[in-house]
Amino acid sequence: METNNQQQGKFGRWVKTSITARMLMVGVLIVVLMIPLSYIKNLIYERMIRQQEVVSEINQKWGEEVLIYGPILKVPYKTYSEKTITNPITKEVQKETITKIKYAYFFPKKLVINSTINPEEKTRGIYKTAVYKSSIAINGSFSKPDFSEIEINDKNILWDKTRVIIQSSNLKGAASLFEIKFHKNKYQLTSKNFKNTDSNIAYNTDYVDLNELESNNLQLLDVPNGKETSFAITIKMKGSKQIRFIPVGQETDVNINSDWKTANFIGEYLPHNSDKITEEGFNAKWKILDINRPFSQQYFNGIPNLNNYAFGVNFLIPVDEYQKSERSAKYGFLVIGLTFLIFFLIQSMSKINIHPFQYLMIGIALTMFYTLLISISEHSSYFKAYLIAGASVVTLITLYSKSILKNIKFSVFIGVSLTALYTFIFVIIQLENYALLVGSIGLFVILAAVMFASRKIDWENS
Repeated sequence: METNNQQQGKFGRWVKTSITARMLMVGVLIVVLMIPLSYIKNLIYERMIRQQEVVSEINQKWGEEVLIYGPILKVPYKTYSEKTITNPITKEVQKETITKIKYAYFFPKKLVINSTINPEEKTRGIYKTAVYKSSIAINGSFSKPDFSEIEINDKNILWDKTRVIIQSSNLKGAASLFEIKFHKNKYQLTSKNFKNTDSNIAYNTDYVDLNELESNNLQLLDVPNGKETSFAITIKMKGSKQIRFIPVGQETDVNINSDWKTANFIGEYLPHNSDKITEEGFNAKWKILDINRPFSQQYFNGIPNLNNYAFGVNFLIPVDEYQKSERSAKYGFLVIGLTFLIFFLIQSMSKINIHPFQYLMIGIALTMFYTLLISISEHSSYFKAYLIAGASVVTLITLYSKSILKNIKFSVFIGVSLTALYTFIFVIIQLENYALLVGSIGLFVILAAVMFASRKIDWENS
């Protein structure tokens, strides 16, 4: 019995005084603290998903993104085929000519779009999103359709049945009727409940439902069967997220004017004056020629899906608090490990005993930083949230270390070290192009400091 007590006493003294035992204990605690840290990461992800759901709900009720495809000229034509019929009784063979009506689709020769966007913020609880009202003036001209590709005789083209088509998303946001003007005649476009799911020509990977609006038959005076015909249409629509256009003109000029200060140009083409963004907004201009895009001006097998070639402006409010919080949580292992390392070095060099429970309390305080960060950032800016959460945790651990170490010098050193560590991580999170470079240099400096501080520790003796 006495032997067992002596062995337990020796083991206890070894655990209390051995550097190896303390290292093992600190390592186990770091692994244990990864469990609450993983829950915090899940919490950040859930809040991010919730924010996206609320924004989507607001956008759905107001109106989704606006995508304009057209106008497109729809021209019917006749095709003929022969069918052989054999009389089963007389064996007489007859040939019957079958006439079919098919449709050809032609894009404009000239397309000019002038759009004025007036965004505004909509909020629900702590979440907000950007919606807008738009006025879109579309002008241009059609040249005579070219049927030479399929060798159709001009007399087989039904010019008097020609119509105009415009495809658009978000018809729920339409604030005016769609009326297109040729010369002095106006033609109202009505919905055909069409979804842009053409499978013959699958250009698009960015799938967006498009509704088709089609006019009645154009008068022969307005049909470009002999000379170029101009058109004009003004559209007023409510939308959210973004506005985009497909460059269907042989020459397409687009001008988007807005007082939005954080323009994000999207799509296949950038405006040629994308640097003209000021505090008053922007006036973006595009000029796209048919040679700049890989699709034709006419189609004979249905309207192709060209959504992948759309371009425009994104009006989403940049909500990066959750992304920054998520990135900062990824450094949680580094923060906990380096903080424990500082306490371990102080304990080893000063012979001050620190109980595992005290290490655990310090680790929990470090994980609380991330819950404070995410909760405060939802009601304030990320910088203020980081400042408040960091100052709270640094103050708490500094005061707690003063009661543990009984030395004001060590407590001040820990407070300064934690402040420098949180500042270093904040700088890395703000950087994009130089994050890896700055992070690598910082970690190298930290490693050098640890090697310098631990050089006098006697690792063989307690």
